[in-house]
Amino acid sequence: MIHINSKTIEKSFSYTEFRAFVTDSLANNVDALELNDDYLAYAKLNEARLHRLDKTLKASEESAFYLNNLDRKVLWIAITESWCGDAAQSVPMLNKLAELSDNVELKLVLRDKNLDLMDQFLTNGGRAIPKLLIVDKQSLEVLADWGPRPTGARTLIEDYKKEHGVVDETCKIELQKWYTKDKGHEVEKEVIDLMKSVL
Repeated sequence: MIHINSKTIEKSFSYTEFRAFVTDSLANNVDALELNDDYLAYAKLNEARLHRLDKTLKASEESAFYLNNLDRKVLWIAITESWCGDAAQSVPMLNKLAELSDNVELKLVLRDKNLDLMDQFLTNGGRAIPKLLIVDKQSLEVLADWGPRPTGARTLIEDYKKEHGVVDETCKIELQKWYTKDKGHEVEKEVIDLMKSVL
């Protein structure tokens, strides 16, 4: 049984705060992001993606009904980073879902400043993100975790690696096409199904 340290929550961002921090840093003080040039380029690319997804993603009425009828309050803690392409595609949908209910509060924490937390939720031994932790708000017990990718995206990567041996630029382009076509629906379905399985 894993519990979240209250200090982790104290230094977390709301989604709005995270977006404002990254946007402001990219415009005025890139050093605040503590990224090398390659990762900075990814953060800039993700900024454009996030801007588009925040405007276009929509959660279903079924998800809204379910989340509004929860009988306990939960925290969703998303472990993320500004440079992560998978996070840029998934976290906006998590935000759309959290906005539907007073019973769900979304908090974002930076992976590289919270390695003690990240290292409790490794994927195949790696620090893959985003990682969503579903946490009971009262006890701070982690009830379940999701991530780093929805099943369709994970399958695409696995199949490509089997065929080509690497995840190269072509694979990354195909992955982004998959996310664009899916419009966050698989993230939504998997997270709601996970919630139903533990609450």
